[in-house]
Amino acid sequence: MSVLVGLLIAVGSLIGGFAAMGGHIAVLWQPWELVIILGTAIGTYIIANPMKVVKDSAFATGEALRNAVPKQALYFDLLGVLYGLMRELRGKGRAEVEQHIEAPQDSALLANFPSILADKRLLTFICDYFRLVIVGKAQAHEIEALLDEEISSMHQDSLKPYYALNMVSEGLPALGIVAAVLGVIKAMGAIDQSPALLGGFIGAALVGTFAGIFFSYAVIGPIAYKIKTTREKQLVVYVVVKQTLLAFINGAAPQVALEYGRKVISASERPSIDEVEEKTIGGAAQRAPANDRAQKEAA
Repeated sequence: MSVLVGLLIAVGSLIGGFAAMGGHIAVLWQPWELVIILGTAIGTYIIANPMKVVKDSAFATGEALRNAVPKQALYFDLLGVLYGLMRELRGKGRAEVEQHIEAPQDSALLANFPSILADKRLLTFICDYFRLVIVGKAQAHEIEALLDEEISSMHQDSLKPYYALNMVSEGLPALGIVAAVLGVIKAMGAIDQSPALLGGFIGAALVGTFAGIFFSYAVIGPIAYKIKTTREKQLVVYVVVKQTLLAFINGAAPQVALEYGRKVISASERPSIDEVEEKTIGGAAQRAPANDRAQKEAA
């Protein structure tokens, strides 16, 4: 919503200011100039990027428009899953935890956190690294190096739409000049016409330069940056898993390990210690008897 509001303000200010100066708004409507600029930009974008990145750019733009970043409720569920698995691993042993990570969709523990179950990539990430902990042969520094490498790879992949759109943004002013030059060529071809007609052709050509700069700095550039910030915020949940798990591997109690993960969350979204204890640790304690009963009934 903020993206749309910002675009409305930018376009409204531009057109309103132009009209207030006495400009004729109809002159700005030059559809073939837009076809030249935007069509060339789209074509070069497809040339420069794999189709996977092109499709992901459309998806990432939708995420940016929706502001699809993790909310505090997701962090509560994430900390709840991590605490529950660490509690099971410390209290009941590896065999009990293995049931949860091998078949997470059937786990009575994970069933309490549908938002985590719905995020397949995050769920796989959690299960993979708890599986490494259960195996017990990997050292803490080895797991940390692997976590860093995977998160770095995810970061690079997630920002490919940003880099691709940013390249388009940088090229749009030049494409606007291309459209303007074509407009001037058209005007020169009608040099024997009346000054009024020539003035219209030259004005249309200058609209190309204006449109290229406007789309670059007021539309594509800001959307690309919004994609970057959105994708980086989405990766915070993986860093929470990393810090929590490393603290637990190094001997911290589950409650203390959660604090390591909580500190990674940005201040605006970070829940307080009391909220974590009430909704995560306290909630897990209340769910534990019900989970035990469910497991016994299943057995």
